Amino acid sequence: QEQLVESGGGLVQPGGSLRLSCTVSISMHSLNAMGWYRQAPGKERELVASSISGDRTIYADSVKGRFTISIDDAKNTIALDMNSLKPEDTAVYYCHADQLYLGRRIDYWGRGTQVTVSS
Repeated sequence: QEQLVESGGGLVQPGGSLRLSCTVSISMHSLNAMGWYRQAPGKERELVASSISGDRTIYADSVKGRFTISIDDAKNTIALDMNSLKPEDTAVYYCHADQLYLGRRIDYWGRGTQVTVSS
C-alpha cells in the first residue's frame, strides 16, 4: 500500500494557480516533517515547502509569497496551493513525510505529479 498519493497536477498558464493534494495513509501524529519537493528535468530534487513538527514551516526562497502548504489532520491530507505560477515552476512534485524512530529517520515519498507551466 502506498503511504503517500499525490493528485492535482496538470498544465497551467503562467500566472495561474494549482492546488496539489497528498493523501496520507500513515498516522499523521507519528510524522515529523510533512511537505513537498520538486524535480525539474536535469536538476536535483529540491525542497518546496515543509511543515516541521507541526509548529514550523519552511519554504524555498523561489516560492515564498506564492505557495502555501497546509495540513489537514482530519482528512489526512497535505495540500500545496500554488499561485502566480511561473514556467520555472515546471517540475514533478513529490509529497514527502518522515518519522523519527529510535534515532533513525524513515522517509516516505509519493510517486509524484507533473506540473507544467506554459502558454
